[in-house]
Amino acid sequence: MKQAVYHSPFGPFALIEEGGQITRIDWSGRRSDPTALLREACRQLDAYFDGSRTSFDLPLDMGSGFQAEMRAAMLAIPYGQTRSYGDLAQDLGRPAQAIGQACGANPIPILIPCHRVLGAKGLGGFSAPGGVETKVALLKLEGAGLLI
Repeated sequence: MKQAVYHSPFGPFALIEEGGQITRIDWSGRRSDPTALLREACRQLDAYFDGSRTSFDLPLDMGSGFQAEMRAAMLAIPYGQTRSYGDLAQDLGRPAQAIGQACGANPIPILIPCHRVLGAKGLGGFSAPGGVETKVALLKLEGAGLLI
């Protein structure tokens, strides 16, 4: 397992690579032994945070079964747009609670944009340090219209 520390506007995190794919973001990781893939991921994150990139072109671990379906659904949400847990529940034929749990279990936030999934009556949660404040900051960065 290789990792590279990335210094985001929300604090440092480690990008983890296994088997030629990004497998997770570790908010407490501090060891850095970057590979070519991890250096590219850091370059793409730099571009995302400076507003010049709206999507990522990286090999990501999509999981399997429902996890893979859910991650693909999150990746399909365009930059600057949001969907509700209910919208995804209807699309995937699953209960909204399962959608919320899958978002919360997303091991690669930001790259797989779970921050673009909102509750029907609120923002929902976010696993990064700063929680909902970080989710709001990411949505504002993308220019998503929020009623907050």
